[in-house]
Amino acid sequence: MGSQPQPSLCSSTTKMSSETDGAQIYLVTGGCGFIGEKITELLSQQDYIKEVRVFDSVARKEVEKVATATTHVTVMKGDIRDYNLLLAAMQGVHVVIHTAAIVDYRNTLPFWEMKAVNVGGTENVLKACCALNIPYVVYTSSIAAVGPNVLHEPMLRGNEDTKYSGEVELPYGKTKAMAERLVLEANGKKLSNGGELATCIIRANTVYGEKAMFLHDLYLSAKAQNGVLNYLEPEHTERNSTYVGNVAWMHVLAARHLQLRPDALAGQVYYSYDDTPTTKGFLIRYQLLSSMDSTIRLGSRIPYWKMWLMIHLHRIIEIILSPFWKPRPFLNFPLLNTIVTTFSYETDKAFRHFGYKPLYSWQESKLRTARWLGAAVGNLSPQ
Repeated sequence: MGSQPQPSLCSSTTKMSSETDGAQIYLVTGGCGFIGEKITELLSQQDYIKEVRVFDSVARKEVEKVATATTHVTVMKGDIRDYNLLLAAMQGVHVVIHTAAIVDYRNTLPFWEMKAVNVGGTENVLKACCALNIPYVVYTSSIAAVGPNVLHEPMLRGNEDTKYSGEVELPYGKTKAMAERLVLEANGKKLSNGGELATCIIRANTVYGEKAMFLHDLYLSAKAQNGVLNYLEPEHTERNSTYVGNVAWMHVLAARHLQLRPDALAGQVYYSYDDTPTTKGFLIRYQLLSSMDSTIRLGSRIPYWKMWLMIHLHRIIEIILSPFWKPRPFLNFPLLNTIVTTFSYETDKAFRHFGYKPLYSWQESKLRTARWLGAAVGNLSPQ
C-alpha cells in the first residue's frame, strides 16, 4: 500500500464537545505487550487524545517513542494485581483499554497465578473505574473464552450470537471466560458520581504481525528441519487469523464509539476480523513464512496419534528428570485438541455497530510481518 497515512477518526465520527476534544486521557493496561503496544501506537495518532498511559508489569520505555506532537505517552510500571498502584495510575483517566493478561497455552504457570492476573486483575480494573468515575472500559478477550469445549465440538463460521456451550478446554480460556463475565456484569454498574459504567469486549483469535514470537519460533523450527513446515491440523480444520494492526484499530474505534454511542456498544461482544483468508491455519502460517523466505516448503500433517505418544513420552521424561532438569514446555492435550478442532467465525458486527474496516489489507499485513520476521532472524528482505 506504500506509505500509510496516520489513521484518524476525525473524518468518520461526530465530534464530542470542545471541552473534551483533544483532552482525552486513555490508559492501556498491558500496553507494552504484543497487542497493547500497537493499540498505544494508534491511540497516539488520534488528535482527540492528549495522553496515553501505559500500565504494564514489563515497563519498556521505548514504547514512549510512539508519542506524537499532540499526544504524550507515559509508561508506568505496575502489576494489575496491585489495586493501589493501579488506582494511582488511573487518576484522571477517561477511558481504559484493558489488554493486560497472562497468555499461557502451554500451562507453564500454575492455574491460580494465571487466574489471579486474568480474573483478579480485571476485577481490580473494574473496581478502580467505579471508584474513580471512569465510565468506559474496552476489554481484550480471546476466542479461547468460548471454546473449543472439552468435547471438542467444532464451531464453523459462527458469529457473536452463535450458541456454543460446554466447559472450555484451555485453562487460559477458562480465565478469559471468567473475566468476560465480570466485564459484562459490570456494564451499567453505578459509579460513585451517579453515572454508569459502559463496557464492551473484543475477542481475538490467532493474531499475527510484528513481534509475534510464535512465528519467529516456527520459522527457526522449520529451518532446523531443512526448511520444511509441518503441521498438526487436519485438512478440513478452519480458524481465523487477524493482523495485530487491525486488532488494535478495532480497539481504538470501539473505545471512541463507546464514548460517543454507549447505548449501541455497551454490553456488546465483538470478534476481531480482517481480510486475512479464513482458511486452513497452516496455510496462513506457510504464506507468512514463505513471503519472507522462499526456501520454506510446506510439509505434511503430523498424525494425531504420533503427537499423542510424544506428549505422553515427554510427560514421562519430565517426571523422571524433574529432580535434576526442567525440560522446555511442550505441547499438551488441551492445546493439541484445540489445534485440531475447527473453530471459526464470520461476522461484520463491528462494522455495523461502529464502522470498523481493516486498516491494513492482507497483502500489507503479510508484507509488514515478513519485514519484521526477516529483521528478527537476520534474513534478507521479503521475497
